[in-house]
Amino acid sequence: MYKTCPECDYQRRTTDQGSPDVCPRCGLIFSKWMRTRFQVESPAPGKSEPADSLFQRLKYTLLYVPSNIDPLVFYGRVLLYILFMVWGWQFIQMSFATNAIGASFMHNVNLVFHEAGHWIFRPFGEFMTILGGTLGQLLMPLIVIIALIRQNHDNFGASLGLWWFAQSMMDVAPYANDARAGQLMLLGGVTGQDMPGVHDWHNILSVLGLLHHDHRIAAGFDLFGELSMWLSFVWGGYILYLQRREIQR
Repeated sequence: MYKTCPECDYQRRTTDQGSPDVCPRCGLIFSKWMRTRFQVESPAPGKSEPADSLFQRLKYTLLYVPSNIDPLVFYGRVLLYILFMVWGWQFIQMSFATNAIGASFMHNVNLVFHEAGHWIFRPFGEFMTILGGTLGQLLMPLIVIIALIRQNHDNFGASLGLWWFAQSMMDVAPYANDARAGQLMLLGGVTGQDMPGVHDWHNILSVLGLLHHDHRIAAGFDLFGELSMWLSFVWGGYILYLQRREIQR
């Protein structure tokens, strides 16, 4: 059952009568709309409706765009997309070994949620308290993505949330890469060498017995972040393509 009609934006209520496949306001049949919108072939006799499959539901959810989009809103999103794409490309070009990303504006944004993560995960023990910093800065953009998709039905906004997640993932890489060296300046004006025990990733990898793999783990964070960044470009661009067909005439 779809909570929001893709044609008239009617928000379905629990008290509404009739089939959950039909919009109570405009009478749109969701299964037929799905086949027309995404060109889904009719199922063979005896097989289930493709629109009822997990793939089709996921496709509808992640590629949904509202109808009758204001042209000013659309072109504003295009401009925003270009700005974030250029900005994201700059992050992709940065080497995690130099910690150039640590001087960016987004590093300070991530730092807020990193420090909050330490406190949020404190009840779960010492190890989770330490790991909670990284979890905090990665979970926050994921929460934003889920909220924009489920509550706002805003897939373009969610693609920017994925951009943030990708950038935050790349932001973790220099910290993990510094686990053994302990040369990065940490919050408080000290390094891991100055005060043993304050470097999150030295502590995390030491407990896991993976300290000698710090550079590989950092490269993994950076690579996954870059791939996620490219995915955000593709997703956001395709959503804009779909929205362009829905501009008010």
